[in-house]
Amino acid sequence: MTSVTIGQAHTPTSSATLALQHRAHEIIPGGAHTYAKGDDQYPETAPPFIARGSGSHVWDLDGNEFIEYGMGLRSVALGHAFPSVLEAVRQELVNGSNFTRPSPREVECAETFLSCVSGAEMVKFAKNGSDATTAALKLARAYTGRDLVAICGDQPFFSTDDWFIGSTKMPAGIPDAIRELTVKFRFNDSSSLESLFIAHPNRIACVVLEAETAVPPQPGFLAEVRGLCDRHGALLVLDETITGFRWHVGGAQRLYGIVPDLSTFGKALANGFALAALAGKREVMERGGLTHSTERVFLLSTTHGAETHSLAAATASMQVFQNEPVVQTLYLQGERLRRGVEEVARRHGVQDYIQVVGRSCNLVFSTKGADQKPSQAFRALLMQELIRGGVLAPSFVVSYSHSDDDIDRTIEAVDCAAEVYARALTDGVDSHLVGRPVKPVFRPFN
Repeated sequence: MTSVTIGQAHTPTSSATLALQHRAHEIIPGGAHTYAKGDDQYPETAPPFIARGSGSHVWDLDGNEFIEYGMGLRSVALGHAFPSVLEAVRQELVNGSNFTRPSPREVECAETFLSCVSGAEMVKFAKNGSDATTAALKLARAYTGRDLVAICGDQPFFSTDDWFIGSTKMPAGIPDAIRELTVKFRFNDSSSLESLFIAHPNRIACVVLEAETAVPPQPGFLAEVRGLCDRHGALLVLDETITGFRWHVGGAQRLYGIVPDLSTFGKALANGFALAALAGKREVMERGGLTHSTERVFLLSTTHGAETHSLAAATASMQVFQNEPVVQTLYLQGERLRRGVEEVARRHGVQDYIQVVGRSCNLVFSTKGADQKPSQAFRALLMQELIRGGVLAPSFVVSYSHSDDDIDRTIEAVDCAAEVYARALTDGVDSHLVGRPVKPVFRPFN
């Protein structure tokens, strides 16, 4: 792999690439099929497209090389084109990918998954985390006979479906009747959840939350949530789309010693191949099966949910997680990066403005302006300067493939960026930012 020289001059974006970017906006709403990958999420100097990746590095259409963080919205936990995963996919593709009856790969992948996630007794696969989490909601409503869902309002995302999107700042197209079925509580505040149970007696079907985002759970909080669900007859749904296989091979539920009724996985499950999972207790999951006498639940049923090559990728990925020090490496490299970024931020006097937050295996950064308030303009500036230094970083989420050299080079890029950031705090960000600021995804208007 060609190494990145921090501060090297990159090839300017070509007219052909710019033409393709323009064409993308003509035929794709937003110019991308994922909001988090859209042009409004990146500074104007960002590469419009990524052509290929290997390990922790990616190349744009004009041949520029970057150390990448975030890694496919956290889905590529092992690294791009990870050899053993690719080999498993290659071997499977020659056999076809989709049939009119189940493939043995479905059983193999399910068994491998359940050997990792010991608190679950059954699993069903889907193509994305949104479908899995919505299926959990449907299952909980059928199991409890209730209609409300309580979600953690401090956490950013659970699903693209109406029950969640209707609760955001971007609820256009969601009927009020659906929006009224979702209520919110606060993270690390079990009393706010208890208040919902009191305000809506015998109506809350399930409680949906992540065990941890950038803020860790306070001691006892998850156990209190578990206890409240048990006392009030609601199911506990743990969204492990991000935490699964990154916090621990058995998920955050294993790390924190909590057993949910249902949990959902995605992201790292198949190292970038499309697969998600709904897992949980047999008595609940069987409502979507064929061996019970109660009313049937149309759970998950997708044409491509069990594509054999994605299942092969997931099985191979989970075996790497089980047999190699993946999780340990994520923590070690993340902590190495955190310490380096914090050191250079202090050296430039911007430690109160550029901050690294979250668990070491899943780091994000926050940016503040001179008024000490979160700033999208300064976020764009930091990303712009990192790109100038050969680092593409919407976050500082590492992969198993990030080497010590990658981390050291990234810290060098942050060092250069922090120097510009410090000047911008004095001069004004507009004098250093090329083009417009980035914007949050959830906003009512463009």
